[in-house]
Amino acid sequence: MSKKELDKDKDLTNKNAPDELVTIEEETEKEEKPASGFRKKLKYGSMFYIVIALVVAIVVVMNIMVTVIGKRSPMKIDLTPDDRFELSDESIEAVKNINKDVTITVTAKRDYFDALANYWRGQTGYDTPFELIPELLDKYSVYAKQGNGSIDVRYVDMDVDPDIINQYKKFYNGDIERGSIIVSSGDRVSVISSTDVMNMIAPDQYTAQTTGEYKFKFTGESTITSAITNICDAHPVKTAFAMTMNGASMFDAQSYGSAVNAFENELLAKNGYDCTDVDIALDDIKPEDYDMAVIFAPSVDFSEDIIKKLSDFLYNGGKYDRNLIYVPDVSKTNLPNIEAFLADWNIKVENEIICDDQYNIGAAYAIVLKVSDSEAVGTLPNDKLPIVSPYTRTLTEITKNNGNIVKSIISSYDEAYTVSITDKNAEVGEKGEKSAVMLSQKQTSEDFNVYTSSVLALGSPDMLDSRYISLNTTYNNANVVISAINQIAGKENSTVILDKSLQYSAISPSTDQAKFIQILVCWVIPFIIAAIGITVLLRRRNK
Repeated sequence: MSKKELDKDKDLTNKNAPDELVTIEEETEKEEKPASGFRKKLKYGSMFYIVIALVVAIVVVMNIMVTVIGKRSPMKIDLTPDDRFELSDESIEAVKNINKDVTITVTAKRDYFDALANYWRGQTGYDTPFELIPELLDKYSVYAKQGNGSIDVRYVDMDVDPDIINQYKKFYNGDIERGSIIVSSGDRVSVISSTDVMNMIAPDQYTAQTTGEYKFKFTGESTITSAITNICDAHPVKTAFAMTMNGASMFDAQSYGSAVNAFENELLAKNGYDCTDVDIALDDIKPEDYDMAVIFAPSVDFSEDIIKKLSDFLYNGGKYDRNLIYVPDVSKTNLPNIEAFLADWNIKVENEIICDDQYNIGAAYAIVLKVSDSEAVGTLPNDKLPIVSPYTRTLTEITKNNGNIVKSIISSYDEAYTVSITDKNAEVGEKGEKSAVMLSQKQTSEDFNVYTSSVLALGSPDMLDSRYISLNTTYNNANVVISAINQIAGKENSTVILDKSLQYSAISPSTDQAKFIQILVCWVIPFIIAAIGITVLLRRRNK
């Protein structure tokens, strides 16, 4: 039978069926419809709650994952052109290598830095980004977890919790002010004063004068990283830095004050050298108290007692293992006792200035030097940067059969020549490579161990001036000098943390504007999107 015939037969059957039967079928269909609608609502209602539960579960799991990952790796992306909110590779490596637990205590609330930025904006009209300091402190804490140590950052209100500050005064004699940063590990404490914190961001006057481009110089990373590594250094080099002689300044402060400060504070102190200012005539310089001594540009000759004090320090009762750094005054030529002391170490400071018409930075007296003994200097992070040395006295080796090991480690190029100190128009000697930094060592051995004392002589005080030490992205002076000193002091070769040059932006948002943008992006917009999504789900559910 065909389909049409079957349908026709079905219609005839329905027509011939009793009315009661038809009514029963219609009643049954009406009863089935509500049941079907209930199942439909149950189905879509269950799906709605399942979807909501899944979304909530996913959000919770993602938050847990982000929290865990955020403790081990930075979650914020720095999109600034100068990478101001990110640590340098050198700082990251240094922090990963610490093996102690470090606490960084800021003696102010976190919003103190926002207030500081707003204050300087009102005073100068420039947007000074102090808010990057707490952001970087967060990065120190995160990167430390990738090594064997830890860094805990906390913010303390001195007015509310004075006892927290008092615990550091057992190990630190100086003042601790509001806005200071305390770096501590056990009984070792280093304090970055509130003044130093404010000076971490300052206009880069050198760039403004030379290029006309307005920038900020940020020294905060180098200062904080140095404080952390120094606190964790198990064997800091204790250094006696000769500042006075019989109460008077040992050097010409007007000529070399900047160089002395840069050498002691910007270079040595930031790289694990525990410097103490001493009076070379009145204070004891005992080998049991110090590992190294610094004699910087003496303007008058030393007495025989001072010379004996220095010799005894280096001899160390026959054990050696002590070091001295000597930098001559460019203009002083009649210092017979100091000359005799250096001659015992086979070093002579000539009364000549090195000049170079080809390798200089705009003046024959400001010459460019090269490393002549890479082993004595060590590996440099960037050996392409020039070493600049203004008004450099020639150093020569005195030949003696005394077993001393003498070598020139930094020198001029082959076309250099010398002029007399008293008459700079009078060229003396022949052209050729001249020594600008010389190292002399005395050694003794005992039970197969070799002990060495060293004298490192640098021909120019000005090569250590802040102009060249602080501009460590332009010149190699800081890295070369600290690397050479590290070699003789037995310290692991450390890298000078470069100061950042921050680009100034006139349209950068203020702190309040930045907070508004953060709330808008992180809370308001996601809430609106979530509300729309839930509304759509509810409407579909009720259809």
